[in-house]
Amino acid sequence: MMQNLMKKIKDQRGLTLIELLAVIVILGIVAAIAVPSIMGIINKSKDDAKVAEAIQIISAAKLQHATNSTTVEWSNTVLDDTLDNLQDTSFTVFYDDVNGYSIKDHDVAGLTTAGFTPVVAATGVDADAVGGITEDDLLDYSK
Repeated sequence: MMQNLMKKIKDQRGLTLIELLAVIVILGIVAAIAVPSIMGIINKSKDDAKVAEAIQIISAAKLQHATNSTTVEWSNTVLDDTLDNLQDTSFTVFYDDVNGYSIKDHDVAGLTTAGFTPVVAATGVDADAVGGITEDDLLDYSK
């Protein structure tokens, strides 16, 4: 009985070089498929963070507008007390009766895949408001 067991142990062999190469090729194929997918997920989450930050900035502007309805333009320096830990601090928020709230010069404008339509300045709004992104566009992107 002991001899049979010893014989079975001697007859067992390790993996051949071909088997090892096959495993490496399979792992390479899986990695080649998975890496671009993971990168896409990472980029999408970064874009979502930019949109969420822009919506948070517009919400802060709404709070300021509620306390002083004559103000229709806010910058980071005005909203600084309401906002913390912003990634992009070079923005301006505008309000007009036609477009509602819009944000300009924020990182969110660089989202080429979002298909945001630039805001056209309404009568009585500073011409710099042209090119902003509306709150509705941002909320639609978040869906």
